[in-house]
Amino acid sequence: MPRTSYAIAIGSNRRGRHGSPAREVGAAIAALGGVIAVSPILHTPPLGPSKRRFANAVALIESDEAPPVLLRRLKSIERAFGRRRGQNWAARVIDLDIVLWSGGSWSDSMLTVPHRLFRTRDFVLAPLVQVAPGWRDPVSGLSIRQLRSRLTRRMPASRGRAGVGP
Repeated sequence: MPRTSYAIAIGSNRRGRHGSPAREVGAAIAALGGVIAVSPILHTPPLGPSKRRFANAVALIESDEAPPVLLRRLKSIERAFGRRRGQNWAARVIDLDIVLWSGGSWSDSMLTVPHRLFRTRDFVLAPLVQVAPGWRDPVSGLSIRQLRSRLTRRMPASRGRAGVGP
């Protein structure tokens, strides 16, 4: 497969062997390989029942892997960091999601790219706009900057906006 680019969303809200959630995010970025750009780490409130704040970032990587092959590698990194599958919305030491692929769209039984919820999640769009504001969503045709602008116009100031933190 020819070399393509991916946007990978990275999140943590639990200490792991690397330390704080922000350190877990940094270690995951180092484990990715092929990194060409990294957003600042943002600290955001949790979705769902978790009480712990998240450290979130986006990394742009180049790879010659097809989306399913990259997904298997990301899941292997998650397991190496101590991530256990099971309960949705639970605290996690690391979460790695393929958000976008320069090849456009991909869908099979295990993976859908672009990520089906990324357009509604400021904790993904806020860091993504830092590293790829002009990347176009292959489904809507809108740029990341436009998607974030639309989302934040609809959001109450006190809910869901990403904040840069320590």
